[in-house]
Amino acid sequence: MKYIIWTLLVGITSVIQAQELITYEVPRQLFYSAHNDDFTVKVRIPGGEWKDLYEYKVGVDMDTQSTASMVSFDFTGTVEVQVRKNNGLVNAVQIRPLSYGITPKVQERIITFTLDQPRKISLEVNGDKLHNLHLFANSILKDKPDPDDPNVMYFGPGIHQPKDLPGDVFRIPSGKTVFIDGGAVIKAKLLVDTAHDVKIVGHGIVFQPERGVEVRHSQNVTIDGPIFINPKHYTIYGGQTTGLTVRNIKSFSNQGWSDGIDLMSCSDVIIDDVFMRNSDDCIAIYGHRWQFYGNAQNYQVKNSTLWADIAHPINIGGHGNAEAGGDTIENITFTNIDILEHDEDDRNYQGCLSIACADNNLVRNVSYKNIRVEDFQEGQLFHFRVVFNPKYSSASGRGIENITLENIEYNGLGANPSMILGYNEERLVKDIQIKGLKINGKLIRNATDGNIKIGEHAVQVDFK
Repeated sequence: MKYIIWTLLVGITSVIQAQELITYEVPRQLFYSAHNDDFTVKVRIPGGEWKDLYEYKVGVDMDTQSTASMVSFDFTGTVEVQVRKNNGLVNAVQIRPLSYGITPKVQERIITFTLDQPRKISLEVNGDKLHNLHLFANSILKDKPDPDDPNVMYFGPGIHQPKDLPGDVFRIPSGKTVFIDGGAVIKAKLLVDTAHDVKIVGHGIVFQPERGVEVRHSQNVTIDGPIFINPKHYTIYGGQTTGLTVRNIKSFSNQGWSDGIDLMSCSDVIIDDVFMRNSDDCIAIYGHRWQFYGNAQNYQVKNSTLWADIAHPINIGGHGNAEAGGDTIENITFTNIDILEHDEDDRNYQGCLSIACADNNLVRNVSYKNIRVEDFQEGQLFHFRVVFNPKYSSASGRGIENITLENIEYNGLGANPSMILGYNEERLVKDIQIKGLKINGKLIRNATDGNIKIGEHAVQVDFK
């Protein structure tokens, strides 16, 4: 009997421990200026008390300069979410990515749903993607760094700016862990320059910096957890760095040159579980650019959501050391990715999955697998092209080789023809394997059915 009672107590304790919810206060100085009143959002553990979240305003879409909303919290177990639409009627509600299969309940202006795992989602009322609610439900941070550890740079609740203005830069030396508390707002760039063994962790916010995190000439750098609200330029800017891990970041940008993750001559890179909504390329992988030199090798990009209000969700190959014969960009995998938007007027910069190979670069051994592309405004599903673009490059690329697309699904209307196009008889696109491509539920068995233009100097394009 004692054993049975002890077992029941352990079971009850385990259930209680599995249910935990953490919310964060906004710094007092931002309470009015950073708030968006489009939605009121509350969360609770089932049966518990509702907790109010602070609804940040985030700038999206450079063309329209729209203002959307964002909330975040941490939890384990199960959490109930209640969203009230404060302005206008609620005729339809959609939660994306659609692959998550989250169906909300709607009663007049009140929207409710339940989460049982960490998610990064967009809640859209009446089809409005420009004034939507972004909700980031994190897992609870384990093994938090000790703020009193001399090797920890701790940013606690409140606003943080460097004292030596102008500059707006916090410099991170080797061996340091930066811990950004969920209630912290950093109004500066984080700079890792010629350093090694650096970690930047926590669920706080980097707010309107010049760039979010800049990693230059460094080794073994991890960025895990922060939210980046409207940097003027790149969210993660990496140059000539090896051993870079970017995980669980969330990013918004709405200006020119405000790419998400741009990496030049970096190798041994992991990008995992990120949400990028940018008004330029969400993820771009290049060789040489500016003061960074070398090849780009060994990338894993996985379990992520990409939303390109402008330009490409994924872009490879545009920059390299043309004068020295170009760089090699190789061994890159993209796995389990949802693409929510692609809107680009210029045909030269279209493609949800884009390889625009220039500057004498060779791009090879690239795999796209289990990628779901939702309906987008304007662009192409993929664009694989050896090209000379005099605006940004000094020569055409050397070639594109060994590209695999496997289990790619696109559901939408109006996409321009995808392109596979070489440059000349020596600079080819070759060995393209297309397996299990589906467009609006139809299995694509040839280029015609897939609205794919296979141009000159493209060889060995096989459908399976």
